[in-house]
Amino acid sequence: MCYRIALNFEDGITRFVDCKPGEKVLDAAFRNKINLPMDCSDGVCGTCKCRAECGSYDMGEDYIEDALTEDEAAEGLVLTCQMVPSSDCVLSVPTTSLACKTGQQTFPATVARIEPHQDAAVVLELEVDESASAPAFLPGQYVNIGVPGSGEHRSYSFSSAPGERNLGFLIKKIEAGLMSGWLARAKPGDQLDLTGPMGSFYLRDGDGPLLFLAGGTGLAPFLSMLEVLARAGSTRQIHLVYGVTRDLDLVLVDEIAAYASRLPNFTFATVVADPASDHLRKGWVTQHMPEEMLAAGEVDVYLCGPPPMVDAVRHYLDESGFTPASFHYEKFTPNVPLKAIA
Repeated sequence: MCYRIALNFEDGITRFVDCKPGEKVLDAAFRNKINLPMDCSDGVCGTCKCRAECGSYDMGEDYIEDALTEDEAAEGLVLTCQMVPSSDCVLSVPTTSLACKTGQQTFPATVARIEPHQDAAVVLELEVDESASAPAFLPGQYVNIGVPGSGEHRSYSFSSAPGERNLGFLIKKIEAGLMSGWLARAKPGDQLDLTGPMGSFYLRDGDGPLLFLAGGTGLAPFLSMLEVLARAGSTRQIHLVYGVTRDLDLVLVDEIAAYASRLPNFTFATVVADPASDHLRKGWVTQHMPEEMLAAGEVDVYLCGPPPMVDAVRHYLDESGFTPASFHYEKFTPNVPLKAIA
């Protein structure tokens, strides 16, 4: 059995390596031609120091205090030359992928399904060829998808769980948008190139409450997270607030509701900003956040949506004095219309 180690670099690129039982992370990386920072490789210099974001491991005792202090170890810092994983792990590497002589990975995929949702969004399902490995990523991360014939790419978060050959995406429809235009004429069997995974917005390990805040197609990464949590049999308290501008922008609500039967402590609320809407909850996401979760101070908050929404939530948290256990967010900006890059 091997353990999957995610190496997150400062430039947003993530690479995965398989670490054999008893193997040190530094050795596993070198075996995969990824040159993590190092000098002595004996636990003396501290050059290979990284931060373990999640996972379990053994550091042994063959390193000196100058290389890694007790306080640093308590904060999750590790020496990759000494770290022996005992589970899948995520490491933050304090340098760029280029400095480690690695980079982005590109893999082909085939269109399996295109499902429009009014004028709001498109569900795109891609299938990875059986001859290739199922792409690894962390739930919440994204890839760049090349738009055929344009020389351009667009970035989209996975809405599916890692390790699957069928990859899901929720894509906002944009009038005269480059990807929107291509999807309007695409058909099953068409080929696309994907580059990634990338991004520091992903689900962390833990057992405390989770508050997910999604704006529009920022719902996508939360679908990936919910699927991972459901498969793991999670009993964490999870609440999702899904905010949109118009009634027509509410998509995949049935899919969200289905997680209530798979996750015993999952609840969600949909919110529509349009004052003319007849929706049960109107206004902004900040008006419908469960304050009791925030007041407890133990909740991990995840936020993904357009910049105005992200900024509004951040301002609300600052002004209210709530301090979550952790706060992770990602902004997305509508892509440039086709006519603007012609």
